[in-house]
Amino acid sequence: MKYTFYSILAITILLWACNGDKSTRGSTADTGRLAKATSKPTALATPNNSAIQSMSINNEIEITANDRMQYSDTLFKVRAGKRVTVKLTNIGKMPKNSMGHNFTLLKSGTDVGEFANEALAARDQDYIPPAMEKAVIAHTKLVGPGESDQISFTIKEKGFYDFLCTFPGHYGSMRGKIAAE
Repeated sequence: MKYTFYSILAITILLWACNGDKSTRGSTADTGRLAKATSKPTALATPNNSAIQSMSINNEIEITANDRMQYSDTLFKVRAGKRVTVKLTNIGKMPKNSMGHNFTLLKSGTDVGEFANEALAARDQDYIPPAMEKAVIAHTKLVGPGESDQISFTIKEKGFYDFLCTFPGHYGSMRGKIAAE
Protein backbone atom coordinates (compact mmCIF):
# COMPACT_ATOMS: atom_id res chain seq x y z
CA MET A 1 0.00 0.00 0.00
CA LYS A 2 2.75 2.40 1.01
CA TYR A 3 4.74 1.45 -2.13
CA THR A 4 1.70 2.11 -4.37
CA PHE A 5 1.10 5.52 -2.79
CA TYR A 6 4.72 6.62 -3.28
CA SER A 7 4.77 5.27 -6.84
CA ILE A 8 1.65 7.22 -7.76
CA LEU A 9 3.04 10.32 -6.06
CA ALA A 10 6.33 10.02 -7.97
CA ILE A 11 4.54 9.54 -11.30
CA THR A 12 2.26 12.51 -10.59
CA ILE A 13 5.23 14.77 -9.78
CA LEU A 14 7.06 13.58 -12.89
CA LEU A 15 4.06 14.25 -15.13
CA TRP A 16 3.48 17.64 -13.53
CA ALA A 17 7.15 18.60 -14.07
CA CYS A 18 7.05 17.50 -17.71
CA ASN A 19 3.84 19.45 -18.30
CA GLY A 20 5.10 22.69 -16.73
CA ASP A 21 5.17 26.13 -18.30
CA LYS A 22 5.47 25.58 -22.05
CA SER A 23 6.31 29.23 -22.75
CA THR A 24 10.00 28.52 -22.28
CA ARG A 25 10.13 25.14 -23.97
CA GLY A 26 12.85 25.15 -26.62
CA SER A 27 14.39 28.26 -25.11
CA THR A 28 17.30 29.00 -22.89
CA ALA A 29 16.15 28.13 -19.40
CA ASP A 30 18.02 31.08 -17.93
CA THR A 31 15.90 33.76 -19.57
CA GLY A 32 12.96 32.13 -21.28
CA ARG A 33 14.11 33.76 -24.51
CA LEU A 34 14.25 31.62 -27.60
CA ALA A 35 17.66 30.92 -29.01
CA LYS A 36 18.43 33.22 -31.92
CA ALA A 37 17.54 31.58 -35.21
CA THR A 38 20.01 32.29 -37.96
CA SER A 39 20.77 31.06 -41.44
CA LYS A 40 24.43 31.98 -41.04
CA PRO A 41 27.03 29.23 -41.27
CA THR A 42 28.48 28.06 -37.97
CA ALA A 43 32.01 28.50 -36.68
CA LEU A 44 32.86 25.05 -37.99
CA ALA A 45 32.74 26.48 -41.49
CA THR A 46 35.90 26.30 -43.53
CA PRO A 47 37.42 29.10 -45.62
CA ASN A 48 36.13 27.34 -48.76
CA ASN A 49 32.51 27.38 -47.61
CA SER A 50 30.47 29.38 -50.13
CA ALA A 51 28.04 30.47 -47.41
CA ILE A 52 30.78 32.57 -45.81
CA GLN A 53 31.31 34.39 -49.08
CA SER A 54 27.63 35.38 -49.13
CA MET A 55 27.72 36.76 -45.56
CA SER A 56 27.75 40.51 -45.30
CA ILE A 57 30.69 42.27 -43.69
CA ASN A 58 29.84 43.89 -40.37
CA ASN A 59 32.48 45.47 -38.14
CA GLU A 60 29.88 46.25 -35.44
CA ILE A 61 29.26 42.96 -33.61
CA GLU A 62 26.74 42.39 -30.83
CA ILE A 63 26.86 39.00 -29.16
CA THR A 64 25.10 37.54 -26.15
CA ALA A 65 26.06 34.74 -23.79
CA ASN A 66 23.71 32.73 -21.57
CA ASP A 67 23.59 30.27 -18.69
CA ARG A 68 23.70 27.34 -21.10
CA MET A 69 27.23 28.33 -22.06
CA GLN A 70 26.28 29.53 -25.55
CA TYR A 71 27.12 32.54 -27.65
CA SER A 72 24.24 33.88 -29.74
CA ASP A 73 26.40 33.66 -32.89
CA THR A 74 29.62 31.85 -33.64
CA LEU A 75 30.74 33.28 -36.97
CA PHE A 76 31.28 36.86 -38.05
CA LYS A 77 32.74 38.44 -41.18
CA VAL A 78 34.64 41.72 -40.84
CA ARG A 79 36.80 43.99 -42.98
CA ALA A 80 40.52 43.53 -42.24
CA GLY A 81 42.40 46.74 -41.49
CA LYS A 82 39.28 48.51 -40.21
CA ARG A 83 38.13 49.08 -36.64
CA VAL A 84 35.92 46.28 -35.24
CA THR A 85 33.67 46.80 -32.22
CA VAL A 86 32.35 43.87 -30.19
CA LYS A 87 29.69 44.27 -27.51
CA LEU A 88 29.18 41.23 -25.27
CA THR A 89 26.09 41.01 -23.05
CA ASN A 90 25.46 38.26 -20.50
CA ILE A 91 21.72 37.51 -20.66
CA GLY A 92 21.95 34.79 -18.02
CA LYS A 93 20.79 34.87 -14.41
CA MET A 94 23.50 32.81 -12.67
CA PRO A 95 26.15 34.63 -10.59
CA LYS A 96 29.34 35.81 -12.24
CA ASN A 97 31.54 33.58 -10.05
CA SER A 98 29.83 30.47 -11.41
CA MET A 99 28.72 31.57 -14.90
CA GLY A 100 30.71 34.62 -15.98
CA HIS A 101 31.47 35.06 -19.68
CA ASN A 102 33.98 36.89 -21.82
CA PHE A 103 34.93 37.22 -25.48
CA THR A 104 38.60 36.55 -26.19
CA LEU A 105 39.91 36.88 -29.76
CA LEU A 106 43.14 35.04 -30.49
CA LYS A 107 45.83 35.62 -33.06
CA SER A 108 45.85 33.28 -36.02
CA GLY A 109 47.76 30.08 -35.35
CA THR A 110 47.19 30.07 -31.58
CA ASP A 111 46.45 26.64 -30.12
CA VAL A 112 42.97 27.29 -28.71
CA GLY A 113 42.96 24.22 -26.47
CA GLU A 114 46.32 25.12 -24.95
CA PHE A 115 45.13 28.69 -24.39
CA ALA A 116 41.93 27.48 -22.68
CA ASN A 117 43.93 25.15 -20.41
CA GLU A 118 46.31 27.95 -19.40
CA ALA A 119 43.33 30.21 -18.71
CA LEU A 120 42.09 27.88 -15.97
CA ALA A 121 44.81 29.13 -13.64
CA ALA A 122 44.31 32.83 -14.39
CA ARG A 123 41.30 33.60 -12.19
CA ASP A 124 42.73 36.88 -10.92
CA GLN A 125 43.26 38.07 -14.51
CA ASP A 126 39.67 37.30 -15.66
CA TYR A 127 40.97 33.98 -17.05
CA ILE A 128 43.37 35.62 -19.52
CA PRO A 129 46.68 33.80 -18.90
CA PRO A 130 49.59 36.27 -18.59
CA ALA A 131 51.98 33.75 -20.13
CA MET A 132 49.92 33.76 -23.33
CA GLU A 133 48.85 37.41 -23.39
CA LYS A 134 50.73 37.99 -26.66
CA ALA A 135 48.38 35.51 -28.35
CA VAL A 136 45.38 37.77 -27.63
CA ILE A 137 44.18 40.38 -30.11
CA ALA A 138 41.46 41.67 -27.77
CA HIS A 139 39.20 40.55 -24.95
CA THR A 140 36.28 41.83 -22.95
CA LYS A 141 36.21 41.80 -19.19
CA LEU A 142 34.38 38.94 -17.49
CA VAL A 143 30.68 39.86 -17.36
CA GLY A 144 28.00 38.65 -14.97
CA PRO A 145 24.22 38.52 -15.39
CA GLY A 146 22.84 41.64 -17.06
CA GLU A 147 26.32 43.10 -17.59
CA SER A 148 27.90 44.15 -20.88
CA ASP A 149 31.35 45.10 -22.06
CA GLN A 150 32.45 46.64 -25.34
CA ILE A 151 35.86 46.50 -26.99
CA SER A 152 37.35 47.86 -30.20
CA PHE A 153 40.31 46.51 -32.14
CA THR A 154 41.68 46.09 -35.65
CA ILE A 155 42.48 42.80 -37.36
CA LYS A 156 45.33 43.74 -39.65
CA GLU A 157 45.55 40.64 -41.86
CA LYS A 158 42.91 38.67 -43.73
CA GLY A 159 42.16 35.21 -42.37
CA PHE A 160 40.22 33.23 -39.79
CA TYR A 161 40.57 34.07 -36.10
CA ASP A 162 39.27 32.02 -33.17
CA PHE A 163 37.36 33.50 -30.25
CA LEU A 164 36.28 31.81 -27.05
CA CYS A 165 35.02 32.27 -23.52
CA THR A 166 37.92 31.53 -21.19
CA PHE A 167 35.84 30.97 -18.04
CA PRO A 168 36.64 27.44 -16.76
CA GLY A 169 34.65 24.78 -18.57
CA HIS A 170 33.14 27.11 -21.18
CA TYR A 171 35.64 26.65 -24.01
CA GLY A 172 34.01 23.39 -25.16
CA SER A 173 30.79 25.08 -26.26
CA MET A 174 31.62 28.79 -26.31
CA ARG A 175 33.89 29.42 -29.25
CA GLY A 176 33.64 30.72 -32.75
CA LYS A 177 35.49 32.39 -35.63
CA ILE A 178 35.86 35.78 -37.18
CA ALA A 179 36.56 35.80 -40.91
CA ALA A 180 38.54 38.91 -41.81
CA GLU A 181 38.51 39.92 -45.48
